[in-house]
Amino acid sequence: MAVSAADLSRVSSVARGPLRWMRSYGMMMRFDVRGLGQWLAIGVVVQILTGAGMAVMYGFYLGDVPPVIKTFLATGVPALALIPIGFVMVPNMVAQQRIAETYDFIWSLPVPRLAAAASTFTVFTLLALPGVAVALGVGVWVYGIQVDVSPMIVPAVVLTSLMSTSVGFGMAHAVKSPVAVNFIANMVMFFVLLFSPIVIPISQFPDGLASVHRVLPFFHMAQVIRDALSNGLVADVGTSYLVLGAWTVAGWIATAWVVGRRG
Repeated sequence: MAVSAADLSRVSSVARGPLRWMRSYGMMMRFDVRGLGQWLAIGVVVQILTGAGMAVMYGFYLGDVPPVIKTFLATGVPALALIPIGFVMVPNMVAQQRIAETYDFIWSLPVPRLAAAASTFTVFTLLALPGVAVALGVGVWVYGIQVDVSPMIVPAVVLTSLMSTSVGFGMAHAVKSPVAVNFIANMVMFFVLLFSPIVIPISQFPDGLASVHRVLPFFHMAQVIRDALSNGLVADVGTSYLVLGAWTVAGWIATAWVVGRRG
């Protein structure tokens, strides 16, 4: 069912407080899903190709390796699958809104602005889940291993997906130039695929680059997901949760700052 600006206006006029916020949130989710259209399918395909493709590619490079290395690789690809959604697709969506001159219209809809932001976070977080599952399944199939899935996989995947979406969303709204947003998103993707310890142990990296990655979120995304899928491969996972939580808060702060400036 389509959601129009008139529908949102009626919600704004008849509801107040938490009730208005929740109704606005639900209608904005429908509005966002309809607005994304073909991007929904494209996003899932890109996720699968990124995560599963990297698993297969590293298998070509490494050849026959011990089971522990196979497990390390297979449990890292879900984190790789999350990168395109939050750090590429979300920023590019905002950039396209600016280019198409629909950005101001979306901000002018008669709904609480944080409800609109929360809708985007939710839609893209849910969009990330199928690609993560398929990427993991391909990795397990390619390497012929078994994973030990713990209940912590739920908070691990939700937090990593929410973090990447929050940071990508906050950056895209804070940087006004669509060209700059696209450049940053592409550089992030390039950096992550070639220079991040997601499917490569951080101990293999030079000390300086390893130190940088202990502050950036990418290494920690892999840590929390790998910990939920294996035993004995991850140490000090609590630190990784704290780092990811800090990056998520930073994304929300950036978003709130933009909302405040436009108020």
